[in-house]
Amino acid sequence: MMRAGAKALELKKQEVDALNVFPVPDGDTGTNMNLTIQSAVKDAEKTSGDSVAEVAAAISMGSLMGARGNSGVILSQLLRGIAKSLEGLNTVSAQQIAQALQLGVDTAYKAVMKPVEGTILTISREIAKGALARAKQGGTPLETLVEAYQKGQQALLKTPEMLPILKQAGVVDAGGQGFLIIIGGWVSALEGHVLEEPLSPPVQRGELNKEAQPGFLVVENLEYPYCTEFLVKGKNLNADQIRQDLNGKGDSLLVVGTDEVVKIHIHVKNPGKILDYAIQFGSLHEVGIHNMLSQNEAMAHALKNKEKEEQGVDSVMLTPPEQNTEAEMLKEHGVVAAAMGQGIAEVLKSLGVDEVVFGGQTMNPSTEDLAEAVRRIPAKNIYILPNNGNIIMAARQVKDVITDKNIFIIPTKSIPQGISALVNYDPEGDPEENAQNMEKGLTQIKSGEVTYAVRDSQFGDLDIKSGDILGLVENVIQITGNELLEVAQSTLEKMQWRDHDLVTIFYGEDIPEEEAQNLKDWLEKEVSSIEVELYPGHQSLYYYIFGVE
Repeated sequence: MMRAGAKALELKKQEVDALNVFPVPDGDTGTNMNLTIQSAVKDAEKTSGDSVAEVAAAISMGSLMGARGNSGVILSQLLRGIAKSLEGLNTVSAQQIAQALQLGVDTAYKAVMKPVEGTILTISREIAKGALARAKQGGTPLETLVEAYQKGQQALLKTPEMLPILKQAGVVDAGGQGFLIIIGGWVSALEGHVLEEPLSPPVQRGELNKEAQPGFLVVENLEYPYCTEFLVKGKNLNADQIRQDLNGKGDSLLVVGTDEVVKIHIHVKNPGKILDYAIQFGSLHEVGIHNMLSQNEAMAHALKNKEKEEQGVDSVMLTPPEQNTEAEMLKEHGVVAAAMGQGIAEVLKSLGVDEVVFGGQTMNPSTEDLAEAVRRIPAKNIYILPNNGNIIMAARQVKDVITDKNIFIIPTKSIPQGISALVNYDPEGDPEENAQNMEKGLTQIKSGEVTYAVRDSQFGDLDIKSGDILGLVENVIQITGNELLEVAQSTLEKMQWRDHDLVTIFYGEDIPEEEAQNLKDWLEKEVSSIEVELYPGHQSLYYYIFGVE
């Protein structure tokens, strides 16, 4: 059943994505739910037993670990409740299936701070109601799930009346549609069918409201623009307490998990503060931070280009074919770069970067995040600048995901290295030479950071206490202290800045401009001939990022 449900959604994830009203990371509903259920199936495949309880438990943990976005987290909670209900069972009856679906619904509703009707929650509730009613009438497991599917489909068609934003766009709820497709896969499995298509096709955008403008909402401002999600692994974790602590810190808050693993999803103004809070409980994993406004802007731009293309097709008799070829629309080169602050992103874009993927230390973007950015660039040759050692491997996997473009991974391990690579980038140059020249630039710059310790530790001869200011050179801790300015100065000394011509400083979101200016003034006073460039990086966690060349 789980394999078939996952296959059904995989076949139709793009159609579910197309139902999105506001295309942000949370809005890639089909993709996020697909990644979540694929992770669940992967864990289920590893189970050695064949009892319902064992498989369901593996599904529950797999979906929690792989949950992406609002829709994925809610799906993981539906599966978690189902698994809880099936504990201790080797086989399952229609009545137990219905009860499991209901406990899944109860679990999902508890996970959402402010449940909204007209969403996947509503659809799952009606699915459970339909299942319970048919099971009480003596229905078989197959009959029970067919009735559940039909009740869910009826509820799905009513979602535009529950949420005006859906009616305006002429769509049904994407999450509800995704869950129904999964249920359809379960039905197909019980029927013994080899699934080629889901039970019924997804409702298409605009089918419900012919007067609606099929499209999404272009948003110019968001109170909480950063979609932040990650896992916390530790001991004796309390999801309820964490949820209570984070309530009011942003919106779309979801905190779910066990006493050893907790998944956190929230939209916030400052992701760093959420990560800083969470790290006290253990280690952070699979951190993802996305600028929803940036993705909305990119999607709006893409749709405008598509409209232009469609207009070009309509007027093909008036336009010579050679002016409408794909080759004419492509440019030769494009650049994707990772950045950990809006100010840094702006500098990267000024140097020729087409797409910025937000992420860095403690918030590494996934291969899919980077691949999506590559897809958005209409270029033949794409250069990816990871700008962090922990992102390089994910970047290299993009070459396996995208095969219709020439992709070059420039192994930049820091923002300064990324900038140095861009200085050597020629938008008119030969692709191979470009990649070689960009890599050569990495040896011409030293990188440093100033941050703080989150726990007591020992590093070499350094006895580090929680809260100490740390100075790093090429990602190695060199300095520890209590005064920010002193640590920043000592870090620069370790970088031998006096022997170079240029120092670049990105100051973080917690550093006042006048404080950063004081550091710049000190440099210029010490060596009057030095050139110092000062930028507001707006990065979290890191007070300063230095480049010396």
